[in-house]
Amino acid sequence: MPIVSKYDAARQEQLLNDVLDTLVDAEVPVDLALMTLGNAVTHILSEHYSPAQAQQVAEQFGKVLLQSMKQSTN
Repeated sequence: MPIVSKYDAARQEQLLNDVLDTLVDAEVPVDLALMTLGNAVTHILSEHYSPAQAQQVAEQFGKVLLQSMKQSTN
């Protein structure tokens, strides 16, 4: 079942394109891009959730990431 978002798909896509354009324009290697995106996620979780909530959201985020990878390879 697809995930239904409360956010506008066009806005999501524009934000994603902005982030990806920044990484491409800076010629960031893949490993540095992943480290940076991971640090951004950690920062967002730490700033907006209690430690216990951040742990739960991180676990769910990881599950969704893995699920999206499975779907993209099918």
